[in-house]
Amino acid sequence: MPNAKVLQEKQQAVAEVTEKFQSSSCTIVADYRGLTVAEVTELRKSLRDAGIEFKVIKNTISRRATAQASLTELDSHLVGPTAIIFSKDEIVTPAKIVAEFAKKNTNLEVKAGVVEGRVVGQDQIKALAELPSREGLLSMLLSVLQAPVRNFALAVKAVAEKQEA
Repeated sequence: MPNAKVLQEKQQAVAEVTEKFQSSSCTIVADYRGLTVAEVTELRKSLRDAGIEFKVIKNTISRRATAQASLTELDSHLVGPTAIIFSKDEIVTPAKIVAEFAKKNTNLEVKAGVVEGRVVGQDQIKALAELPSREGLLSMLLSVLQAPVRNFALAVKAVAEKQEA
């Protein structure tokens, strides 16, 4: 029977991880086997700079947390050395950073993820990484919205020049 203090610490750890699963808009589960300490440090730094959290959590604690967060579909991916990347605000950025890092370091393998409360596979995370950033999407939307106004202004200008001539 485990010590009461140890049991309480484990319950607290499960509660913290559960809260992270529930509050994250994007969570990525990856296998980091074969990465050197320097490579993991580089990945952690690039994620930290973007405000994203990189954690290595015991799989048993993670499984208990997924059970409490109703994400048990993720349990099959919580095997072996597993890193979990939590992002509260961004959805695309963590996928981009991990995918870019995985291109340079083939030892990092994305297993699965959770996007806005839904468990997704490796393919969806890769597809997410290929999307433009939020700013890029907003600029595309703005250009689409500006096109009719710009065309109308050009037509009015052409009519005005025709009447002058």
